[in-house]
Amino acid sequence: MKLVVQIPCLNEEETLPAALRAIPRKIDGVDEVVVLVIDDGSKDRTREVALASGADHVLRFTRHKGLASGFMAGLDASLKLGADIIVNTDADNQYPAADIPRLIGPILRGEADMTIGDRQVSEVAHFSWMKQRLQMLGSWVVRKVSGTDVPDTTSGFRAFSREAALRINIVSEFTYTLESIIQAGKKRLAIAHMPIEASQTRPSRLFGSTAEYVKRSVATILRIYAMYEPFKVFMLLGGVLFSAGALLGLRYAYFWWNGAITGHLQSAMLSVLLLILGFQTLQWGLMADLIASNRKLIEDVLYRVRKAELGKDAQPRG
Repeated sequence: MKLVVQIPCLNEEETLPAALRAIPRKIDGVDEVVVLVIDDGSKDRTREVALASGADHVLRFTRHKGLASGFMAGLDASLKLGADIIVNTDADNQYPAADIPRLIGPILRGEADMTIGDRQVSEVAHFSWMKQRLQMLGSWVVRKVSGTDVPDTTSGFRAFSREAALRINIVSEFTYTLESIIQAGKKRLAIAHMPIEASQTRPSRLFGSTAEYVKRSVATILRIYAMYEPFKVFMLLGGVLFSAGALLGLRYAYFWWNGAITGHLQSAMLSVLLLILGFQTLQWGLMADLIASNRKLIEDVLYRVRKAELGKDAQPRG
């Protein structure tokens, strides 16, 4: 049983040594623990510090690509290193490395494909009241969209079985946390969660303000949900447009029946417009549903190709 701990980094030369020292190298049920650092185009000495501080492998981007790209590159490299379990954590020591054995426990026991560390956001003292409420609201929305019961959907402290890592395909360029949970829920992967204590760290480098984070997170959730449930999305939107058009049409028909149609021509025109838009949107829903079916087939092909590729002795560069 091989465990790969991947750590995405961006200019983390100061905090990385402590994070690497904290990772347990001997875990019951695990034969080998390997540490992989993903250097996302750092401008400091992150790569040199990682190698000097005990990282087994460093995968380096020549320019900054973003957290989601770094996460997916780490999964791919970990799989090529022969990982049976992959743990993702941060370089800023926010997550307790000592809890890695507990984190991978459900996977080792065959109870889960993916485990997420729950920071218990409502009890984190260094989170502001507004941040706590936004995190809790966002997690509630993701739970509803994904059909899961994950309490802390933005936590980056998580573990994946080899099978789960093979099936995750992040397309967002913003962050992997929300999309991976929605994908896992839609693909019926078993997800477990466990409470952890998160340490206070520097401000996030992922976004410049809370408003920006909320805007991009909402856009990510809507896009991913529409990707996996296009029929529901377009049927709802088309149904609203069609119903509004039908109501306006009935209103115009009422006045026409009573011989008082003067001055209501605008309602008739708007009714026709809404009916056409609603009907077209319903058609788009059918087309999007067919495309979604093809996407599932493509994802299955990609899964099989990746498994076949990993059957070879392909090693990540870096």
